[in-house]
Amino acid sequence: MENIKHRGLRKRLVQQLAQKGRFDPKVLEAMLRIPRHLFIEPSFLRYAYQDMAFPIGCGQTISQPYTVAAQSSLLEIAPRMKVLEIGTGSGYQSAVLTEMGANLYSIERHLPLHERAKQLLEQLTYRPRLYYADGYIGIPTLAPFDRILVTAAAPEVPSQLLNQLGDGGIMVVPVGEGKDQVMMKIRRCGNEFEIEKHGTFSFVPMLKGRE
Repeated sequence: MENIKHRGLRKRLVQQLAQKGRFDPKVLEAMLRIPRHLFIEPSFLRYAYQDMAFPIGCGQTISQPYTVAAQSSLLEIAPRMKVLEIGTGSGYQSAVLTEMGANLYSIERHLPLHERAKQLLEQLTYRPRLYYADGYIGIPTLAPFDRILVTAAAPEVPSQLLNQLGDGGIMVVPVGEGKDQVMMKIRRCGNEFEIEKHGTFSFVPMLKGRE
């Protein structure tokens, strides 16, 4: 399940990430502790600690580590923050946020991915609250959230999710159609929203409904 080789490869990956971007040290520390190879399909296992994205089924991917580090850093996570994640996927990003002490609620629209992530995260003793639901809707009954992370490309900023962001809260979402999207960091200040743009990334499209 975990051996010295995995730990060595993971350390090298985190060192490479530290050289590529100005990431939150707490994010890199969390990534250093999480066995990414357990979230990878067997056919890609040997590449688990390369800075690459891989398919995980249902037309979805596990984001490359650089993207995970970038989004997680933009969130400015602190322990016990109430965080909503749209797109559980493999569960790797969920593990990073939970490892950082977030009180995480995560939504996945593909039932096989939801069930697989739930099983793996439980094995690793992570306890986020996972939902099989439509990410576009979010979880209005549990709002407001301190942070909202969207891990799929939205054609525009989802207004229903913005409404679930608490005052002073931050949403990180890749916005745009086509191959590349702009990473947006949106901070709520009362009824106003401050938007920062943080480069281009590539994500699978955000879809409505459940599978």
